[in-house]
Amino acid sequence: MPWWLSREELRLDVDGRYPQMIASGTVFRSLSTRIHWIANLMAMSANTWRGAIWYKDGDAASLPYTNVEIEVVRSRYPNQRSATVTFTGNGAPDRVRTFRYKSAYFHEVEFEFDAVEGTTAATSINTFDHPNRPATLPNETVTIQDVFGRAGFRVRTSNGGNAVPLNGAGWDRRWSNSEMHDAMQTYWSRYADGPQWAMWVFFAAIHEEGESLGGIMFDDIGPNHRQGTAIFNDTFIADPPPGDPAPQSWVQRMRFWTACHEMGHAFNLAHSWQKQHSPEWGKAWIPLANEPEARSFMNYPFNVAGGQTAFFRDFEYRFSDGELLFMRHAPAKFVQMGNANWFDDHGFEQAVVSPEPDLKLELRTNRQKNIFEFLEPVVLELKLTNISNQPQLIHNNILSQLDHMTVIIKKKGKAARQFIPFAQYCWKTDVKALMPGESMYDSLFVSVGQNGWDLSEPGYYTVQIALHMDEEPGEEDVVSNPLVIRIAPPRGYDEEFIAQDFFSKEVGRILTFDGSRFLDKGNDILHEVTERLSDRRVAIHAHVALASALSQDYKQLEIKDDQLQIQVAPAKVEEARQKFAAALTDEKQTAAESLGHIDYKYYVDRFSDWLAQQGDPQAAAETQNELLQVLRDRNVIQRVLETVKDKRDEYQQQK
Repeated sequence: MPWWLSREELRLDVDGRYPQMIASGTVFRSLSTRIHWIANLMAMSANTWRGAIWYKDGDAASLPYTNVEIEVVRSRYPNQRSATVTFTGNGAPDRVRTFRYKSAYFHEVEFEFDAVEGTTAATSINTFDHPNRPATLPNETVTIQDVFGRAGFRVRTSNGGNAVPLNGAGWDRRWSNSEMHDAMQTYWSRYADGPQWAMWVFFAAIHEEGESLGGIMFDDIGPNHRQGTAIFNDTFIADPPPGDPAPQSWVQRMRFWTACHEMGHAFNLAHSWQKQHSPEWGKAWIPLANEPEARSFMNYPFNVAGGQTAFFRDFEYRFSDGELLFMRHAPAKFVQMGNANWFDDHGFEQAVVSPEPDLKLELRTNRQKNIFEFLEPVVLELKLTNISNQPQLIHNNILSQLDHMTVIIKKKGKAARQFIPFAQYCWKTDVKALMPGESMYDSLFVSVGQNGWDLSEPGYYTVQIALHMDEEPGEEDVVSNPLVIRIAPPRGYDEEFIAQDFFSKEVGRILTFDGSRFLDKGNDILHEVTERLSDRRVAIHAHVALASALSQDYKQLEIKDDQLQIQVAPAKVEEARQKFAAALTDEKQTAAESLGHIDYKYYVDRFSDWLAQQGDPQAAAETQNELLQVLRDRNVIQRVLETVKDKRDEYQQQK
């Protein structure tokens, strides 16, 4: 092979902070072929290590060796340092390579930290500020850069770190999904080119969901694997336990932990208790063991025995050894996102399912036949029921946490795909008792995610879900029924023509995050949908997304002269009202069927609240009364109808 088509890298992990006694390397055989290897090491002398290769990824046959010996030349001058690796074993001739020293770090990464005016970026912590700490912990100030530097990354911090001013009247401290997603898109749009791995961490006060949401991690914003994370300071992470000896320090520590936890997800780290799983949970790069008691940034402090007090008593502001192994030595691309070939042959047969389950998971649509129009986004309903004769302790938002479930979509005649959402959410997890016969519900918008549009072409699809109940003894999986749905063919030229632009990630993101004022091309397509396909169900979803972004004074990140600021764009009240009405009240039964009962009620509630805020409680009450009639006609359970009645009565009292 010509020399210019071959190069190699070596990562030697035998000293420094948290040494793992590991060597790994990558052999680039051509412009498109590479082999990755990992070996355990044992010191033979001060400068020599030897060990067995236990992991290979790629064209393993081209690197048949089973052992390595590594000898280094040390020097105070970096350009005189080197490492010679001898590959042996498996009957192959010895292979010797010499590597020049490049860096004390394994990878490079760039961070930027910014905070909304009035909110503090929690990027550092003094280890002695809180008295509950390990006895051996040194008294020092630790920054986020230190945390990831000790994990093996050369961290560069870009310009930023200042308070981002808010300009404009009428803004509030709460951020919607669409506002935050637009901010991430705006931030990364300023880079036509840039670092191959970078992250923006944005601190704000609170999400519109309230105190139960501590952070959001947005995957792959734009090219080059760029990530965006939002941390909400004034949420459950700012609630110290009663009687804590240093409540302010406790809050600062939790904010710092949350930031590092969310950033860890951006490095593809799983939760500490979610590493060991059967194949349906995705392909792990190596067999992994769960670490439910790990004192790691990737574990929840309140999940360990003894709760957060026990966690922080032994917490050293680090990742676990297994996580460091992954961050330092795993192949750059060890997961094929969305690849679910295992499902084609085995389904969920390896799920950890009890022979006598206590819970039943039902996947369904709110329609007589599971047929969706062409272009109509697919919204499914999840129903989790306690089928035992004993109360079951369940996380209150288990059906909203997509990192607790695997969603598989298989088109007839094609390979299965695993649905991967655009964002991950850090929720406060409270436990509720689900009584015998009681059910809990949620919706799932499953058409589009990081894989693109998984449900788009006409034909038959099977959708099935495995829900991981990690609070159960033995960590049970609850597997849903396989739901077969059909997407109908287009009914005319306009649908076929618009589909060429509609099935884009830009439109998918707008629908997922309920609107955008940044993604102009996607908005133009949705406007075209409402005009040319006004009698199709896709227009309902388009109207909802467009109305949601127009109905509020909308916070938008702007970049002028490389300085960040937040400008508040005023709401477009009349246009928003017309679009909400077109989506929710003009064809009520059709809207309830297409959006699903849960999302239909959610959007009508938002519309009613908005009408009341606009000074029209009578219209809000009438809208709730129409909602009541629609849900009653569709045989929705009584307790939901009662909540609608109560909301209607509240509006009537405001007249």
